[in-house]
Amino acid sequence: MDKIALSLSTLALQDQQRAQAFGITTENINPIIDFRLQLFKAIYPDFVKFCQQKLKLETALNETLWDLWLPLAIQIADWRKQQMQPLIQGFLGGQGTGKTTLTAILTLILSHLGYSTVSLSLDDLYLTYTNRQVLQSQDPRLARRGPPGTHDLKLGLQVLTQLKQNHSPVNIPRFDKSLWNGAGDRAQSEAISKADIVLFEGWFVGARPIDPALFETAPAPILTELDRAFAHDMNTRLRDYLPLWQQVDRLIVLHVPDYRLSKQWRKQAEHQMIAQGKPGMSDAEIDEFVEYFWRSLHPELFITPLIQACDLVIEINADHSPGSVYRGTGDDFF
Repeated sequence: MDKIALSLSTLALQDQQRAQAFGITTENINPIIDFRLQLFKAIYPDFVKFCQQKLKLETALNETLWDLWLPLAIQIADWRKQQMQPLIQGFLGGQGTGKTTLTAILTLILSHLGYSTVSLSLDDLYLTYTNRQVLQSQDPRLARRGPPGTHDLKLGLQVLTQLKQNHSPVNIPRFDKSLWNGAGDRAQSEAISKADIVLFEGWFVGARPIDPALFETAPAPILTELDRAFAHDMNTRLRDYLPLWQQVDRLIVLHVPDYRLSKQWRKQAEHQMIAQGKPGMSDAEIDEFVEYFWRSLHPELFITPLIQACDLVIEINADHSPGSVYRGTGDDFF
């Protein structure tokens, strides 16, 4: 082993949590680093182009590629090898956690490993505009898309089942948030012939119903009887999602230790849009928007339990960069 590989091996073993998460030990470190180096070299020209064109960065994120994205892609590929049918890889992460970037770079790396992938967002499963108008007339609290009850679960289950059973072609639903003045609607589906791995992401993918008694001592902004009634009803609706989650083979949680950062991130993004002359929400509108989702599925109540039950946790720092990586129990989270 040359000096570079030896140095990389030493660094990889220093972070014991991350090493354990990716199955790295003193016994297997040498072939793992050698393989990762080969993959790094093979993918690097495409990766630089990805950073420049997709992420609009002048300098490639080499450290993140080496420390996280490559070993994560290799781990997902290993999970795929352990089963006969396509892998449904779930990702739970709120706004600002980098789900879109992560699935895009994983698609690139997995293609170099010989796997075809398709990305599917929980957002792609939204009810049509017309059906959401009907839903809103039945329950005005569901005026916003996003909470439990605003998705076409029959469609989602059909698509994931077809993908798992290697149907060809499979029509992947897509959603265009710009239609109907930002209310959004179903767009043209995408027909695919094959997917070895499905990257299925969303802000509450895998979330399970909780004991309703917990709402009596729930954190803010679940404060009033109306708040508790809404949270209770969303918890009940979440049961309808369990058949969809049962199609998920592995779950990775993009965890923000301080969930309140999501409000700060949204304000930063909106301020940037306004500074560029684009329309954006005021701080008060952002507070109302974010707190609406916290009332529906509060992160402390619904996300925290998954930290233990999921397969892998990637913590997200205040600057959006990835932090600690560690294993959950990997137990059946249903």
